[in-house]
Amino acid sequence: MANQAHLYNPLTLAYLGDALLDLHIRTHVIMKLQAKPNTLHRASTFYVSAKSQAQTFDALVAEAYFTEAEHDVLMRGRNAKSHTKAKNTDVLTYKKSTALEAVIGYLKLSGEDERLQALLDKIVELCEEREPK
Repeated sequence: MANQAHLYNPLTLAYLGDALLDLHIRTHVIMKLQAKPNTLHRASTFYVSAKSQAQTFDALVAEAYFTEAEHDVLMRGRNAKSHTKAKNTDVLTYKKSTALEAVIGYLKLSGEDERLQALLDKIVELCEEREPK
């Protein structure tokens, strides 16, 4: 399966990536805040919103963070034809967030756990740099 991760539909990869990112962020927020669930939910939304993911996408692309294979998945994810509408955001923002989630799913299915962890940590780092003080 690991060597065939690139064969999955990018929206399938994004489906998995969304869940993985959400779990990583929820764990991070719990450890950081140790607060009530409503507060935790609001805090995690800052990290996983389509707008935040699109900003992270732009920052990572600008610094050429992705490998060639990851960049291929990123572009396939961005260009995928989704049959669902973006909620509370424009289409380009939604496509960028989908692309980022696709790379996360790809790394998981590829068995590249260290690279996946590095990307998830980098996402948190970039979000915290943008976080209002």
